[in-house]
Amino acid sequence: MKASRIAATGAVAASAVLVLSGPAFAHVSVQPEGTAAKGGYATVNFKVPNERDKASTTKLEVNFPADHPLASVMPQAVDGWTVKVTKSKLEKPLELHGEKINEAVTKVTWTADGKGIQPGYFQKFPLSIGALPENTDELVFKAIQTYSNKEVVRWIETPTKGEEEPESPAPVLALSAAEGDHHGSASAASDDSAEADDAKAAANTSTTEAASSDSSDTTARVLGVVGIVVGVAGVAFGVLAGRRRTTA
Repeated sequence: MKASRIAATGAVAASAVLVLSGPAFAHVSVQPEGTAAKGGYATVNFKVPNERDKASTTKLEVNFPADHPLASVMPQAVDGWTVKVTKSKLEKPLELHGEKINEAVTKVTWTADGKGIQPGYFQKFPLSIGALPENTDELVFKAIQTYSNKEVVRWIETPTKGEEEPESPAPVLALSAAEGDHHGSASAASDDSAEADDAKAAANTSTTEAASSDSSDTTARVLGVVGIVVGVAGVAFGVLAGRRRTTA
């Protein structure tokens, strides 16, 4: 009896741990493909799990941070979903590639054309965004998830470092350190490397041609000397032969 009670208690405890820990891992999140460097551009995925057993996720709204507006936001097509990008005017214009931007994306909304995200599944929603701000280490995107039974879950609580994660945390994108000049630094380095390789190749070609020329000159000189020696030998042989005939 004691053993069975202990086993039952353990099973209940394990179930409680799973139930309590489940929601912490099943919220809307955002992750970059590769890195999201300050001042640059990145492709990010909003991952949306379905937390309900008897309802599907049919809509996702992602609100962009007003304190760090993004001028360029481009969604990737997702099968079975319609996407809408909402822009608003900025109080303070942004400067992007030397041009002033008077509006920025404030919200992106995905709406299911069919059944949406079924129970037990998740869906990724990709976006290309930029230029990422240089004066912050993270971007907070408040998201609203709507189910087929009209239930609405608001993932809008901002997590605080050093504190316990809130019940409905907002997706947070961590930004890495800036890379070079953000645009073309890699290609510039590649161009420099290519130029250096071309210079080396040209130098090697010149050296080879010079060596070939020197070798040709030396061969010609040797052949010339040999020809002269053979000619002299032939003349001498002819003279000797004539003398022998005269003597005879």
